[in-house]
Amino acid sequence: LQWGPETCLLRRYSPLKRIQTAALWDHVTMDERELGFKAGDVIQVVDATNKEWWWGRIGDNEGWFPACFVRTDERAGAKEWPGLGSYSGPGLPGKEQMRANVIKEIMSTERDYINHLKDICEGYIKQCRRRTDMFTEEQLCSIFGNVEEIYKFQRKFLRILEKKYDKEQPHLSEIGRCFLEGQVHFQIYSEYCNNHPNACVQLSSLTKASKYVLFFEACRLLRKMIDISLDGFLLTPVQKICKYPLQLAELLKYTNPGHREYRDVEAALDAMRNVARLINERKRRLENLEKIARWQGSIEGWEGADVLSRSSHLIFSGELTKVSPPHARSQQRMFFLFDHQIVYCKKDLLRRDTLYYKGRLDTDRMEITDVQDGKENHLNVSVKNTLRLRSPSGEEVHLLCAKKPEQKQRWLRAFAEERRRVRSDRETGRMPRMSVHVPHQLGGPGCGFSSFRFLTMSFSDRSTSTLQKSRR
Repeated sequence: LQWGPETCLLRRYSPLKRIQTAALWDHVTMDERELGFKAGDVIQVVDATNKEWWWGRIGDNEGWFPACFVRTDERAGAKEWPGLGSYSGPGLPGKEQMRANVIKEIMSTERDYINHLKDICEGYIKQCRRRTDMFTEEQLCSIFGNVEEIYKFQRKFLRILEKKYDKEQPHLSEIGRCFLEGQVHFQIYSEYCNNHPNACVQLSSLTKASKYVLFFEACRLLRKMIDISLDGFLLTPVQKICKYPLQLAELLKYTNPGHREYRDVEAALDAMRNVARLINERKRRLENLEKIARWQGSIEGWEGADVLSRSSHLIFSGELTKVSPPHARSQQRMFFLFDHQIVYCKKDLLRRDTLYYKGRLDTDRMEITDVQDGKENHLNVSVKNTLRLRSPSGEEVHLLCAKKPEQKQRWLRAFAEERRRVRSDRETGRMPRMSVHVPHQLGGPGCGFSSFRFLTMSFSDRSTSTLQKSRR
């Protein structure tokens, strides 16, 4: 990093006159080198050598934080240091001036963000692709996800913002409509955010070898990037999509209800909150799919289709006694209720944590009824705490017996929840089609995941569930 005018100005201040900044938004950190804070916190700037990331202190905690997340306290000398982002201008009423400040910050952070994405795409990905001896295309997809697609969209989005930005009178800029028109495209962040944990795992694995550490550092130095490791750069898109609602909330706060852009900003805020909510919802669903994949990988002797070919939720599980024709045999089994199906397994007598696959029932083809204690007519056996699974034709009947009445009631509620969830997914068209990475070690004899490495699923608004398998 070069020592510039800003650095010299910062060095003029004695330790007792450090630059003070106030946090505009929460900064949630995922790196121990970053400084976390909440909106309104006062941060002491220790090093502002780089205009994008500063080193600051809150109490006994120190770390990096994005300069665009804070506004400088003018009493600490912001007027003497324009580079700190204090946008003051004479002649405007207070609320309009604050609106101008927020719009300037949105534009400034957007330009900085484009530079970050450019560094990732041209500084890292481009160099990695040249080193086929070090990286496979599969590894690059795992590490960088769809960041190139995001970069392409964000450049277009910035051009749209620039057209609506009034440099002479920023408070008159009307940028809310830009977010409304781009809300569908922002959903590409869902794929990136879902992939980010896998990216961290892949990157951590590679950087255990010193040659990768040196290579990534050479990429950073070649483009004279800020002194932050690659994982810090890869976190930027995750932080950015979460920051848009905060920025728009701040813009709405300083937009008069009579302003002709007020309703657009209000609608834009709702739209971007919905985008963030959708991303969080998809992330939770992806985590559910990963758990199901891991669970199936632990079952011995798996047979037939994978659970994820039809299901995306584990609704309930527990031990029941299964009574089935033709001889009304009673068998202790562990049952796992998913949407569309219920899987049952047998416990190993010696290794009680080991389960063996025994079968499954299609809940779409079964009617679930509560059976009164006493004689059961279909199988002619005496039962207690029992529920019946019966096909519409009556050709297939299974009795599931719980140990206690409350356990039976819990299972009845679980089956009702399963039907409700299936109906909801059908009505909204949200069928499971998301990316799930299945670790290699889950494969093995009898394991449904032994023959492939990835399940590819995503959420579609108007399509049925599909399952694509990328073979090894």
